[in-house]
Amino acid sequence: MPYRVCFVCTGNICRSPMAESVFRARVAEAGFDGLVEVDSAGTDGWHEGDGADPRTVSVLETNGYGSDHAARRFRPEWFSRLDLVVALDSGHLTALRRLAPTPADAEKVRLLRSYDIAAGADLDVPDPYYGGMDGFEECLEMVEAASTGLLAAVREQVEEQAA
Repeated sequence: MPYRVCFVCTGNICRSPMAESVFRARVAEAGFDGLVEVDSAGTDGWHEGDGADPRTVSVLETNGYGSDHAARRFRPEWFSRLDLVVALDSGHLTALRRLAPTPADAEKVRLLRSYDIAAGADLDVPDPYYGGMDGFEECLEMVEAASTGLLAAVREQVEEQAA
């Protein structure tokens, strides 16, 4: 059974699809295709069915990542099939933990930047939606930096499952 990771932001058109694309690439580079499934969702359903924000797509494609995406809203019943739910900021962390049907499900929720040892105390990935391209580029830098530590943590879990 694959290890399942879901990235969550507000509308699922900027930060979480960016994190999904970057982490999916890291999983493939590590040779974990088929062992780790990666997707994303939003805490709100405003953009359900929409593609990623064009600025997200541009930043991803410029940096060699795929960008095929359709926004969707996170559902509490998904906790039972997910191993890790990765929130992009503390507001998402709080919302997801409130949605969790059980304390064990709430424990599955982690902040993305908690996997970046250089992140310091501010673990939020700022929402780039209302800004310019520089905010999307900064978001990508934060996502990439955290993906290394996240991959190490997921690798450990995958190896434990296989043992």
